[in-house]
Amino acid sequence: MDFEVGFGSTVQRFSLPEENLAGVLLPNPVEIKLRDEAAVEAALDAPVGALRLEELVKPGQKIAVITSDITRPMPSKQVLPSVLRRLERAGIPKNDITVVFALGSHRRHTDDEMVHLVGEDIVSEYRCVDSSEGDFVRLGVTEGGTPVDIAAPVANADFRIALGNIEYHYFAGYSGGAKAVMPGCSTYDAIQVNHRRMVEAAAHAGRLEGNPVRDDIEETMRYCPLHYIVNVVLDEHKKIISCFAGDWKEAHRAGCRFLDKLYKTHIAEPADIVVVSQGGAPKDLNLYQTQKALDNSKHAVRDGGVIILVGSCREGLGNKIFEEWMLTARSPQDLVDRIQADFRLGGHKAASIALVEQKADVYLVSEMDSQMVLNIFMTPFDSVQAALDAAFAKLGTEVKVLVMPYGGSTLPVLDSNDN
Repeated sequence: MDFEVGFGSTVQRFSLPEENLAGVLLPNPVEIKLRDEAAVEAALDAPVGALRLEELVKPGQKIAVITSDITRPMPSKQVLPSVLRRLERAGIPKNDITVVFALGSHRRHTDDEMVHLVGEDIVSEYRCVDSSEGDFVRLGVTEGGTPVDIAAPVANADFRIALGNIEYHYFAGYSGGAKAVMPGCSTYDAIQVNHRRMVEAAAHAGRLEGNPVRDDIEETMRYCPLHYIVNVVLDEHKKIISCFAGDWKEAHRAGCRFLDKLYKTHIAEPADIVVVSQGGAPKDLNLYQTQKALDNSKHAVRDGGVIILVGSCREGLGNKIFEEWMLTARSPQDLVDRIQADFRLGGHKAASIALVEQKADVYLVSEMDSQMVLNIFMTPFDSVQAALDAAFAKLGTEVKVLVMPYGGSTLPVLDSNDN
């Protein structure tokens, strides 16, 4: 059987015997009723677990509207105007509204970036700030020891609204919901305490209940509750295909269920070999981005199997901290130990890769230097076919192979373990 998967601006072609194919994992077909701004308006008209926004806010309240920073695909420019119109309809003056960009540990925005995110009109008419501006307020400490240190414009608000997009997150389960506050509007020290639990087995994509990272995030709602959320689900072109508004938990869970219908794919058993692609350019520009496909594929491969990761990575590793961690480690376990002792953005992806490398051999089909690939505990190949032939030689001719052409957005789940 002949296949092709994305590789930069081209494709990688390969063949394998039909009897060895366990399946091809693709997004599931779902009915899309409304898109873009129409989907947002419909969600605001029919919120989940709450009244409509304009029925909840009261004149005189200080309102914080939290939205994502420049590193996220959240289309704030399409969602925020609908929210602000509802607030205006409820009699909330513009000077009582603050738009807060949730930075987490990321750098502050330039003025031009703020305009890019929400538009010139909103930047000129509303107070727009980064979450790192000004003071943080200590509101409590979670049972896991995470300090609930929240940016003052959010902590001191009378009514908090969070915008965001829902996608799989490789250790918090899903993005969206309470993540707008923790880590979005938290301090670096607080984020480090929460995120160091990413190496625990229950902290993985698609899991909410019993996920130690997500549980800790949502415990912060006891101290700094969100009063409303507006979360969207995006297609592969980053266009809105569904929206969920209302209660911070109920609306978020409804959005997660929709995401599962679209991207969660069931498998009967783990495969011996998984061929996974991030989908080609621009998603596989570097290993830092391509890591997402690798992390999803770990749920489809058996212990001791082989993952053939396909990504151009023509710009190399893609992040300075990530590169330093990857190239100075003596073993994958070094990276796991290091992230537990000192969580750092960039290093967290190195640790995530290390966890996969402890489960299966990783054959990397890329444009990266072969020695560099070996230095990060992977085996380099120029083509998928060569990697597949090597995997057959290693594991035998009776093996089963799963193909994941869009690994970054496809989450395999064992039928016996749907969590």
